[in-house]
Amino acid sequence: MTNQQQLQHLYWRAGFGPRPQDIAANPNPRKALRQLLHDSAAVQPLAGPRIEAAEMQAMTPAPMPDLRQDPQAPALKKGELTPEQRKAQNRQIREAFYTMNTGWLERMASSPAQLREKLTFFWHGHFACRVRRPDAALQLNNTIRRLALGKFGDLLLAVSKEPAMLQFLNNQQNRKQHPNENFAREVMELFTIGRGHYSEQDVKEAARAFTGWSYDAQGQFVFRERQHDAGSKTFLGRTGNFGGEDVLRIILEQPQTAEFIATKLYRFFVNDTPNPAHIQPLAQAFFRSGYDISDLVERLFTADWFYDAANVGTRIKSPIELLAGIKRTLGVELQDQKPLIVFQKALGQTLFEPPNVAGWAGGRSWIDSSTLLFRLQLPAVLLKNAEISIALKEDENDLDPQQTRADRTFRQQVQAKAKLAPLGVLLAKTPEAQQPTVLSQFLLQAPIRPENLRLVAQVAQQAPADGRLRTMVTSLLSLPEYQLM
Repeated sequence: MTNQQQLQHLYWRAGFGPRPQDIAANPNPRKALRQLLHDSAAVQPLAGPRIEAAEMQAMTPAPMPDLRQDPQAPALKKGELTPEQRKAQNRQIREAFYTMNTGWLERMASSPAQLREKLTFFWHGHFACRVRRPDAALQLNNTIRRLALGKFGDLLLAVSKEPAMLQFLNNQQNRKQHPNENFAREVMELFTIGRGHYSEQDVKEAARAFTGWSYDAQGQFVFRERQHDAGSKTFLGRTGNFGGEDVLRIILEQPQTAEFIATKLYRFFVNDTPNPAHIQPLAQAFFRSGYDISDLVERLFTADWFYDAANVGTRIKSPIELLAGIKRTLGVELQDQKPLIVFQKALGQTLFEPPNVAGWAGGRSWIDSSTLLFRLQLPAVLLKNAEISIALKEDENDLDPQQTRADRTFRQQVQAKAKLAPLGVLLAKTPEAQQPTVLSQFLLQAPIRPENLRLVAQVAQQAPADGRLRTMVTSLLSLPEYQLM
């Protein structure tokens, strides 16, 4: 495997793909990884649209009787809104989420903190959460971003105390006399130790420990002591007057938790099929390090097996990785950002809108007949301003679900610009006949089939000289091979 192939593999897995200048610099992979870690050391919060406090309170899905309301900004109950007010509110919520969505996608494509953004994206799916309040969703996202490369225990505790997560998993309804098990169950099943490593009694006891965990109208965590069950609890074989922090600490004391998290990171960064021989040493080191995420990913990216042929060009890009990768590699900029939302919905992954608490399934679930066709058409839309017509599927979880088919149909040209000059520099010393091959080696992680390479070369020869590079790039990105990384 050449140095270039290793670099490209690293940039795709630890970030959102290489730029031509990254490859032209030609560092060795270990040096490139050190630079990725260095560039991701600082934390830059994602900004969101400013929405007034009264409007944000009105976005709360249901009035919470235990919230301390701001007397200067009374919350409107859903029944108090006129149809026009409700429509305007939905529009404002939708636009706020769309601004956050496209802002984050741009960050993925352009930020030097590639590893931090990639891990934020991973944890965004791991701690999947879908709420109606944009400010709460943004706060959770920035908490994840801040702690994405730190200690998993700190991240777990912070996420567990986020109002968005507490609301999504109904813990504001978890009270001493009427425990709600949803939050405790998902914390164990999906976030930490995994199904099969706890009992139903452990769920009940953990739910009692989390009673009283709530939030106020200003979006801050609140422990409501009068709603907390302070009695003795037995959880994972330990007995005491446990609170929520104690439950999380006991979970982290289980080596199985380190294995569960290491396995999920392996599936995301290395291969959809876990290899126990690779994962066990990672999990053991992760546990010994006190759940140091930076240490774990550095071990993963420096392992010899990370560059095995079985792990290169074998993962299907998620829709976000596909879009962010095209934008990053080619410097694509859209005149209007709205099509980026349409593309995500058509491809089956919209930032801030996971399908459920388990997140996106990933892998082969990304590809079906309609999504594959759209994936292959997308490069022509972005690079040649081709007209596109998409009828989005109905989504009961959408921010604006009750739309007619006409309202859900997007039909127009997409005005986009790509910066192809850096690719021209990369090819400057390459004879014209060899350019399709060299370009394919940069743009594709999976080996191109000979018949596809001949087709790309033939199409390029037929294109006018000033459009040859764009034609080659469009053709290569339209191949099935480009869907893999």
